[in-house]
Amino acid sequence: MRKSHKLLLHYLPPCRNTRLYTSAANLTTSAVLRDLDLLDAGELAATPRVYHALITACAQSKNLEDARRIHTHLASSRFAGDAFLDNSLIHMYCKCGSVLEAHKVFDGMRTKDMVSWTSLITGYAQNDMPAEAIGLLPGMLKGRFKPNGFTFASLLKAAGAYAADSGIRVGAQIHALAVKCDWHEDVYVGSALLDMYARCGRMDMATAVFDRLDSKNGVSWNALISGFSRKGDGETALKAFAEMQRNGFEATHFTYSSLFGAVARLGALEQGKWVHAHMIKSRQKLTAFLGNTLLDMYAKSGSMVDARKVFDRVENKDLVTWNSMLTAFAQYGLRKEAVSHFEEMRKSGIYLNQVSFLCILTACSHGGLVKEGKRYFDMMKEYNLEPEIDHYVTVVDLLGRAGLLNYALVFIFKMPMEPTAAVWGALLAACRTHKNAKVGHFAADHVFQLDPNDSGPPVLLYNIYASTGQWDAAARVRKMMKSTGVKKEPACSWVEIENSVHMFVANDDTHPRAEEIYRMWDEISVRIRKEGYVPDMDCVLLHVDDQEREANLQYHSEKIALAFALIQMPAGATIRIMKNIRICGDCHSAFKYVSKVFEREIVVRDTNRFHNFSNGSCSCGDYW
Repeated sequence: MRKSHKLLLHYLPPCRNTRLYTSAANLTTSAVLRDLDLLDAGELAATPRVYHALITACAQSKNLEDARRIHTHLASSRFAGDAFLDNSLIHMYCKCGSVLEAHKVFDGMRTKDMVSWTSLITGYAQNDMPAEAIGLLPGMLKGRFKPNGFTFASLLKAAGAYAADSGIRVGAQIHALAVKCDWHEDVYVGSALLDMYARCGRMDMATAVFDRLDSKNGVSWNALISGFSRKGDGETALKAFAEMQRNGFEATHFTYSSLFGAVARLGALEQGKWVHAHMIKSRQKLTAFLGNTLLDMYAKSGSMVDARKVFDRVENKDLVTWNSMLTAFAQYGLRKEAVSHFEEMRKSGIYLNQVSFLCILTACSHGGLVKEGKRYFDMMKEYNLEPEIDHYVTVVDLLGRAGLLNYALVFIFKMPMEPTAAVWGALLAACRTHKNAKVGHFAADHVFQLDPNDSGPPVLLYNIYASTGQWDAAARVRKMMKSTGVKKEPACSWVEIENSVHMFVANDDTHPRAEEIYRMWDEISVRIRKEGYVPDMDCVLLHVDDQEREANLQYHSEKIALAFALIQMPAGATIRIMKNIRICGDCHSAFKYVSKVFEREIVVRDTNRFHNFSNGSCSCGDYW
């Protein structure tokens, strides 16, 4: 038996009742209540051992009502004010989510020791109150208490929860204190340091801390992989995972969850399947926690078939699982499947939340289901859910996509809250689709006032004027963009082939096989024109002649990516392309023809949704 356990058992004398309180883990909530009744009746001897067992069991059950009852009973006993039990009370209240009551216990202690300071700091950190956690540090140091490894780990967790700028400043100060106290090389403190820097977006510092750790463990590897994933650096996250395995560390469900998140951002299906295969070999159970990220990875990587398989296999599906599948249906424009899934959620008795309704409203918006969307928006009242701003944005998008711009305006004016830039931006985007310059100008003015630094709205307004031939107005917008420093995000597309990701921009000639790619697109263009493809000149937003317009259309980034994929991939293989902005109408039309002529399934993920091209048609039904 370890020394600490011997001391504890010596401190807690045996009780006179028949139950031996050697393991609080065996105490259920009902047992806690029963034993409290026995204490009240005097049938159970009140000893420190009994109180500690009850407090520990209550901390595990996280029942705040029981916690208060135990505290009240202890406060009236001869053990009130016992430092060991007071520390246990602090821990119990923190676990029950009432850090303020824990702080009251702390303030009432006759002597405050290192355990009580650390317990309270940890409680604030674990209950998402970082400022309060870090605010205790000056008082702790003033009392001449030296932080230990647990203290530093909790303080760094709190620093990582701050906004990036504040977190890195506070975290760096805690790092300096850890060095001064000679705790910075401890593997657990080092892992917390690494995680803090990663959460603040400083992967350079996180990597430096990781490299300096003398002994790395699974926690430090997971913190590094998770940091790269959050930063959007999926390739480095995957490399770190491979190195982790080479060093003999086993991946956990946290590791795989981070990796699936990283792959989802990349849209790299083959690499996602590789990680999934490792997960299966490691015999990880497909719990809801892990299944939700795996489902999301497959959906965002363009494989709805695999996403659906994961959903069906997840054990004990939770609300996030159901919502993740609903989100996937919405992103792919599978409106019938989304509605059917949502109705199944309702019948199954799952309590729907704000996200559930946001997902179904998005599905209705992408599918043109105006009537259904209105019904689901009104249905939120039945679940006592107040629509948030995102729900209003989605309804404006729903009405706008359907061309009901005036109805969308009326809906905005009737909102019970002030419309945000996102609300007006949704209307502006609809005006771009339907080429309505008058309403578009009105919406753009509101967006400029509310969010003058957003580069998207000026670009949309320019596109509206250009697409309607109002070149003078378009020039004025262009001049305004130049004077305010607004720049259009450059379009790029990427495609994964044999575990390598190839990225392209418009008119790209930097690829080693550029000449071959352009010859391939010329061949594609000839073949699809014979089938009826006609370039959509309205998609060229430059004031040039028709010849230049057509030339400008032919080498968009997604077309170059498609040509490369057709060269590299075997016949019949599904092509999956990602794009950082919305796919243009001409590319959308061309891809439909390519899917028919070349007998290929093509999946395109842009910032709005997925497009699944097959046999000359798209899953969106040309409604996006």
